[in-house]
Amino acid sequence: MIVIGLLLLALLIYVCFRIHRSEKRLIPISVLAIIAGVIFEGRRLSDKWSKVLLTALGSFAFSFFAFLPGKREHVYIFEHHIEMWPYFFIFFFAIASIIFHGEKVIPKLTEGITLLQSIAIIYWVVEYDFINTSNLFVKILMLIGLLFSLFSLFHAFTYTTLSRTSRLTLSIWSSIIMMLLAFDNIYRVYQNEQIENTEDLTHGLYIGLQFFLLGVSAIYIIQNFLMLMSFLPGKGTFFNARYFSELEDLKDDHIKRYSDRQVSILHSLFCVLFTGTIFVLNYQYQVLPKHISIWIVFVVFPYALMGYEYATRKK
Repeated sequence: MIVIGLLLLALLIYVCFRIHRSEKRLIPISVLAIIAGVIFEGRRLSDKWSKVLLTALGSFAFSFFAFLPGKREHVYIFEHHIEMWPYFFIFFFAIASIIFHGEKVIPKLTEGITLLQSIAIIYWVVEYDFINTSNLFVKILMLIGLLFSLFSLFHAFTYTTLSRTSRLTLSIWSSIIMMLLAFDNIYRVYQNEQIENTEDLTHGLYIGLQFFLLGVSAIYIIQNFLMLMSFLPGKGTFFNARYFSELEDLKDDHIKRYSDRQVSILHSLFCVLFTGTIFVLNYQYQVLPKHISIWIVFVVFPYALMGYEYATRKK
């Protein structure tokens, strides 16, 4: 262990030396903002800073795998590996958080959450004008998505019992929505200019906040990705007995994370009115970028619902 530690220390010193000597900014501030976000969320999930520190140290050690040459890499360019290095740390930190805080990372889903997500994905489709597409494949996907959304609306506005099949369907639909919105958010965030290149401090902080929030959501993005990708057969489990056994376990994971409690129809109505109003206004006046408006609604709505409940109780 001491030898490995010394080797990693020597490599770290050499990496710092190459970063200092390079004319190109190999690790931009935006990446540091993502790391700050993922560590912030790791601390929120954990009850002690010591656990976060140990997780970070372990992830830091494993992140040096970034410097191993790739199988298809014909020319080894050290600077390229330095650029990938922070993302290896983020990935290993997220995986460790998922392992150590599984129940917290996989929050309980409800009819209200999938209703909110369904409204968001409908707004997303309208904003990007997919409705007017001539691509048959995209039209088929939109039709399937519409059926899932209607299924979500049906459960949110009725007191129909949430069977295991219903919970499995709504859980998978939730994961699909979050992955679509997550990939779109990642793409849009990286369309921003680098923070260090901004001349205006306010604009730099605005961009930094987007990268920070991306780091906060990184753990959940990876978790949803793994839960969806697990449905695909692996190299040694191509629709064999082992695959179907693992599939049953995965189904149980999706069902367990979906609450069987019914959501109030009044709460569902408030969700539609609140989120619908914000999305319609943003569609008309383009106050915020599309992806930012969606994630802000995700953050703000629970507090709006708390305010609504407080006001109705007071009356």
